[in-house]
Amino acid sequence: MSWRTVVITKQSKLDFKMNYMIVRQGFDVKKVFIDEIYMLIIESTAVSLTAVLLNALVKAKVKIVFCDEKKNPSSEVMPLYGSHNASKKCRLQVSWDSEIKGLVWSKIIADKINNQARILEKYGHQEESELLQSYRDEVRINDMTQREGHAAKVYFNSLFGNTFTREQENPINAGLDYGYSILLSAVNREIVKNGFITQLGINHRNQFNLYNLGSDLVEALRVFVDHKVISLEVQEFGKDEKISLVQLLSLDVDIDGYRFLLKDAIGIYCKSVLDALTYQDPGLVRFIEYEL
Repeated sequence: MSWRTVVITKQSKLDFKMNYMIVRQGFDVKKVFIDEIYMLIIESTAVSLTAVLLNALVKAKVKIVFCDEKKNPSSEVMPLYGSHNASKKCRLQVSWDSEIKGLVWSKIIADKINNQARILEKYGHQEESELLQSYRDEVRINDMTQREGHAAKVYFNSLFGNTFTREQENPINAGLDYGYSILLSAVNREIVKNGFITQLGINHRNQFNLYNLGSDLVEALRVFVDHKVISLEVQEFGKDEKISLVQLLSLDVDIDGYRFLLKDAIGIYCKSVLDALTYQDPGLVRFIEYEL
């Protein structure tokens, strides 16, 4: 089972030999068994890698994330086919029932708002937490009452101040964006692994977004990043903060009373949503639980 998240932070040459990824950094040479790698994050732009290694990583379903010159995730590599019956899964995805999609989306949003309320309560915003709990109860099919947007405004302003917006360039938003990108990559990996495509979402429909379905499913997971960024009390966003966010994938969480690492729980959660959409049963969705 893959479990390593490997981050390449400086000039390196990556190659393949005997099912190992060979990492050469000057005179230092390290080997990593490919079957152990869950995600490879190439943070430095001074990295070269061979096509044979890239092909081996894709075959092993390793998520590969490339960062830009500011060391922020900017792109990822995904296989064209994630399962033997990917064509069948794509036809199923196109035919997903619109009412079921609306019901599943409302469950995702209700879970997201519920977790936001828990965070507000933890950090002493009791009144705002109760307001979000009322928003959660008011979520309707397809979130037609727009509770998600109202909750987001209350949530972020309570945590980071009334002048805070998600469009600002500051260490908090840098941390949130970096963490969200890591989780989105993990979600996209699971979508493809199950034979579906990331472009066709259940709520997100942006024609320029290659990851509409991933953007849908990641909504219930954003709270993990929010909590970490708050706990780090980020004053500047650097290497240590990035490592802390990558390590979220090894966080202990629960599903149905069973303990999993977050990276494994993401797989269970994503499959449950895809099953709910395919078999037209919103009750199949299994959300991730955790202690604040």
